[in-house]
Amino acid sequence: MRTQILAVALLSTGLLMTAQSARAEDPADLQQLLETGACASCDLSGANLSGTHLIGADLRNANLRGADLSDANLEGADLTGANLQGATMTGTFASNAVFNRANLANVDMTDAVAYNAQTEGTILTNVNLAGAEVGGSGISIGSD
Repeated sequence: MRTQILAVALLSTGLLMTAQSARAEDPADLQQLLETGACASCDLSGANLSGTHLIGADLRNANLRGADLSDANLEGADLTGANLQGATMTGTFASNAVFNRANLANVDMTDAVAYNAQTEGTILTNVNLAGAEVGGSGISIGSD
């Protein structure tokens, strides 16, 4: 009986450790971003950054693939070369943000605001812009 209980406890502990290590972002990188607002080349893939204030943040070349940035404030943030593929940016405020050479493929920008965002060389395939406000940027709804 004791052997079975010990085996279940060890198995449960192993599963818990595996579940915790399944998170993709680097916890040290996430802490650095939240404390300093600077995290160039960081691994923040899959991170939950919803509702965060990242005004003017340095996220150049950061991996934000699949991250949740819904309702985040990215005003003036530098995301040059960042990978945001598949990220959720619903309701995000990203006016004056720099997305030059970033990958925004399959990003959900429903109801986002991104006035005057820089997008030179940015990958913008399959971006959902339903209800978004994107004036003065290279992000466009429909075709000219």
